[in-house]
Amino acid sequence: MNLQNHAAIDLPPAKLKRTLGPVMLWGLGVGYVISGMYFGWNLGLPVGGTLGLAIATFFIIILYVTFTFSYAELACAIPRAGGVFDYASKALGRRIGFIAGMAQIIEFVFAPPAIAAAIGAYFHIFFPQVAVNTIAITAYILFTALNIYGVKAAAIFELVITAFAVFELLLFCGITLPHFHWSNLTHNAFPFGWKGVWAATPFAIWFFLGLEGVANVAEETVKPQRNILIGFGSALLTLIILCALVFVASIGVGGWEKVVYPTPGADASDSPLPMALAQITGSAGWLYHLLITIGLMGLVASFHGLILAASRASYEFGKAGCIPTIFGKVHPTFKTPVNALLLNTGIGIIALLTGKTGDIITIACFGAIALYIFAMVSVLVLRKTAPELPRPFKTPFFPFFPIIALMIASVSMVAMATLNVKLFLLFLGILVLAYIWFHFFVKQSADATTKPPSA
Repeated sequence: MNLQNHAAIDLPPAKLKRTLGPVMLWGLGVGYVISGMYFGWNLGLPVGGTLGLAIATFFIIILYVTFTFSYAELACAIPRAGGVFDYASKALGRRIGFIAGMAQIIEFVFAPPAIAAAIGAYFHIFFPQVAVNTIAITAYILFTALNIYGVKAAAIFELVITAFAVFELLLFCGITLPHFHWSNLTHNAFPFGWKGVWAATPFAIWFFLGLEGVANVAEETVKPQRNILIGFGSALLTLIILCALVFVASIGVGGWEKVVYPTPGADASDSPLPMALAQITGSAGWLYHLLITIGLMGLVASFHGLILAASRASYEFGKAGCIPTIFGKVHPTFKTPVNALLLNTGIGIIALLTGKTGDIITIACFGAIALYIFAMVSVLVLRKTAPELPRPFKTPFFPFFPIIALMIASVSMVAMATLNVKLFLLFLGILVLAYIWFHFFVKQSADATTKPPSA
């Protein structure tokens, strides 16, 4: 199948199995994201302070509310595993579709190594004799194997472990909120002014990054036109509530510095919740260790879920011929994209070994914001160019929702690029190299196969 034909909607039936219902989609949606409540967001506090990160998070919540309902229209109208790759190809052509798809892959491939590093840091608390990277790589191998085994088993595991993770966050908040003091939120809350809001933007995005991955299992969803909307909406509501509770409960115990630096002058920690909890229970009691053990499940849920979403994005790229077609194959026994899973795991382990969690988060956020921009433009364009497209769900308050999401995403991209110039150039470099591959190998090959014979 050539790429030109791929841009159309009337493609041959996909070979992935439809097994996912609304409850499993909720589990995937929350599971993709919930690690953002456990770590990563606290790295926005040294650059923005409590108020700076809070303001950034407020606007990012508006972004995700407007984006989610707009993206649901695309996911229901074009229920394919490629997500924004398929949507942008239909709306904007195969060149832009390729770039949008690459941005999506960057997000989904670079987010798991950051989470793996946090899993290693959490386990290292209990097993200090085992290196963090050893634990993280072991996690990669185990959860790649689970995803290879089958999507239904992976989704059931995701649902169960996500439920435990939500329970742990609620328990954490129940223990810490009685010790909340307003003065801890207001202390040194806005140290860098509005510049701090800009600098905190990628870490506010990290609270919710990955929710759009629900769209990438559309081909494996029963009644996608109905269930994807339910999965998106219920997951987003759950995450907004958890975000507000965790933010206030963590910082309210002792101030933002106490959930960033283990000791004065130390490097920023990947374990803000244990640091907040230790101020109440100490770091040796049974309650502390119980909650940390359950807390690992939140990291595992997102890690496992994003491995799943990333593999579907890479699988669709391989199926379309944008990368070697071997990565677009489904295993005949397991009915899962085994080669795509192995490819993403290899890249993720390489990123993990750099040891730069903050930088990896920022690169993943660049991919996410680019995805949001392409997706919202696609919503607006398809309403004009493809009015006949079946839309079982339509974006509420159109065109305001996609326009608002597009504006906030564009401002976020500018904010992140101006304060992370080297990482932005690295992100652009990946896109440029990928497009060169596409232009000189994929596109020309596709054009050659569709070019009419000369007289």
